[in-house]
Amino acid sequence: MTAELVRGQNHPVSQSRVEIRVSAGTPVLALASLADEQGRFSGNGILAHPGARSLPGVESPAELADRHTFAVDLDEVAADVHRLGVLLVLPPGGPVRFGAVPASYVAVADPEGAELAGYTLTGLDAETAVVALELYRRQGAWKVRAVGQGYAEGLGALLTDGGLPAMAAAELAAAALGTIPRTAGADATLATMPTLVGDLRAPQTPAQAPAPTPEPPDPLPVSGHPYAGTPGPGDTPTSPPTISYAHPRRRRTSTEPPEPAPRAAAPQEPGQAPRPVAGDAGGWSMEERLYNQVWGMFEDLARTVAAYRSAVEFADSRMDRELDEALSDPRHRLGGSGNAARDTARARREELVAQAQAVLDRDLAQLIAESEVVEPALPAAYARWDNPVWHGHRTPEESPLALRLGDLHLPERPDLRIPMLSRLPLERGLWIDNGRTGSEAAMTMDTDRLRRAAMDMAVTLAVRLLAVHPADRFSVHVIDAAGAGSASLAPLVRAGVLAGPPAAGAAGVTQTLAGLTRRVDLVQMALRAGAPEDLPPDVDTADQLLIVHDFPHGFDDRAVTQLRYLADEGAAVGVHLLMVADRDEASAYGPLLDPLWRSLMRLSPVPDNHLADPWVHHAWTFEPDLPPQGSRVLDQALERVVEARRTTRP
Repeated sequence: MTAELVRGQNHPVSQSRVEIRVSAGTPVLALASLADEQGRFSGNGILAHPGARSLPGVESPAELADRHTFAVDLDEVAADVHRLGVLLVLPPGGPVRFGAVPASYVAVADPEGAELAGYTLTGLDAETAVVALELYRRQGAWKVRAVGQGYAEGLGALLTDGGLPAMAAAELAAAALGTIPRTAGADATLATMPTLVGDLRAPQTPAQAPAPTPEPPDPLPVSGHPYAGTPGPGDTPTSPPTISYAHPRRRRTSTEPPEPAPRAAAPQEPGQAPRPVAGDAGGWSMEERLYNQVWGMFEDLARTVAAYRSAVEFADSRMDRELDEALSDPRHRLGGSGNAARDTARARREELVAQAQAVLDRDLAQLIAESEVVEPALPAAYARWDNPVWHGHRTPEESPLALRLGDLHLPERPDLRIPMLSRLPLERGLWIDNGRTGSEAAMTMDTDRLRRAAMDMAVTLAVRLLAVHPADRFSVHVIDAAGAGSASLAPLVRAGVLAGPPAAGAAGVTQTLAGLTRRVDLVQMALRAGAPEDLPPDVDTADQLLIVHDFPHGFDDRAVTQLRYLADEGAAVGVHLLMVADRDEASAYGPLLDPLWRSLMRLSPVPDNHLADPWVHHAWTFEPDLPPQGSRVLDQALERVVEARRTTRP
């Protein structure tokens, strides 16, 4: 199975003999570069090109083409080579930038032809040369990393950025492109070179990197994770973090294949970011496009914050290293030279942090602008309760694609809220934690208030599910053994939308669980027999939601076993669990219930940063979406559900 990489992500390469495959939308030169552990070019034999194709372990293609395949033997690569880069260059006389041609695709395959990892180079614009991906050593093993770093000034700028002197880079770029520079001086040589080589009389920087300073600082880190900017385990920061907003399902340039969209973005000023448009993503319907766009916004926010945090961490570590070096020299411990060294280290640190902050502010501003456009356009299933869409909402004829559970945000910009959408039907149950030990925010609340907030949140989610499903496609059951949730349940009871009165006491718990367990068993048997239409007439085929409040009150051992069964088997056949419980209160069962808690998605009724991102290691703060104080939006939504049920029933 091919690993589809995004920029900055890496993937292990388990075989020494691999193939590099390039598929471009236009004829390109495919080159291979060899660099040291820091990614620097030095000495001879650093670039395999049509004029000098063979280097130890790799042989580059011989001609210009839109498809290339060349072999790499990693065992034959010299020991001092730590990075083998795959470079794509537009030829003279061809397209003037990668942004004007379809996105290229580069893959690493095994000798039998099976692709191990692939990367689509999206998000390019003015670049004419690009480092597509690189094979690199890490702790004795090889990995592949999606790089996607482009250079508008051409191959010469790419080589200069890798450490070659300007003149040497110009000559090597000219040789690779089939142009031999004249010897009548540097200026004459540069004047006769193709534009792809670029103006090497001034320091060059990547097309997406910040503007150069008189003394360029050390490069900032890039990620080995799906979101650029966060180093992977054991990786060393080596190249500038530039945030690409390209997303596999999002269209960011007008040159990519068009997808259905509500309307085109208004023209923007040159150099300005594209103006956001609601539905600017792939999908067969507006609902799917908006879902993909929200998911892309989540990834963009994760990526840009990861890049900022990684840059600050790198700046701090470099300052510490420079301070240690200054203090380790006895000559610097006394006198003004030591103070000057310390001041220089701190100034360089502040410069790097300022650059990272400027990039972060730019990216956050674009995301905020996109959020301001997307939020008002969201359908009811995705929208906040204060969205005007609820005023005109009617019970739909089809089930939605996803459901909004709440909002996510990061401390760098708490007011930028990304909707937390969960695909429907729910693949796992939900657990609203009403315990005070679950988070610091919960510990500051009174126990009764926290429990009421948790049950209010559960009712809000139940109302949303009822309102966004067809009238006869969703049913809600409630177990409230002690009756402690009656105040929160009042809107559901008053509207008469529950499948039955809230189950109270041990007898009610037993009856409700027995009925839902029977439904799961019968539907499973019918599906295995291939006869789902032969269910008994008393089996409700609509999706079922079971709200359990104050667990384990009223539960005996048999009831606990049935609850675990519903959590494990119910979702696959349309029975979903919504627990409102404090795990500590069920501690008497010991490890018996550990699989139950692990199978549920834990949510908090108060803002809490308990959702971990395994890719970039962010702790996302979850905040429930509740109706505005004093609003009747829940009652109005339930009234429409009742009206729709009345008109659909015979």
